[in-house]
Amino acid sequence: MHDFVSKLLRYGVTGGIAAVVDVGGFALLVSLELSIVAAGCLSFCIAALVNYSLTSRFVFNREATLRGLAAFTAAALVGLMVNVGVTLLGVFAVGLPPIASKVMGIGIAFIVNFLINLRVVFHREA
Repeated sequence: MHDFVSKLLRYGVTGGIAAVVDVGGFALLVSLELSIVAAGCLSFCIAALVNYSLTSRFVFNREATLRGLAAFTAAALVGLMVNVGVTLLGVFAVGLPPIASKVMGIGIAFIVNFLINLRVVFHREA
């Protein structure tokens, strides 16, 4: 149980660093007059690379590989769908304010992504 909690906490730290990279990169690219869509996509991709590199090494003690990056990105896309889905359900089905729904979406997607990475992407065979 201690190992699970330790990984979860480290995963939170690496995700936080990636979020700062995403937001900072987005702000920089928009200030350079890149379109919002292009800036958002590019900053997300850079943040995903940073997140995968940090998560591989500091959370799961693995070497970063191209195959691992592909699996990590697929998991991130699942998390994105969960995030958006929960946000939409919160707003349109439950009637929550958009920000409250978004925070719930982020929280649930964080847990989903952590579990996918723990059990699939970085799973080690016994």
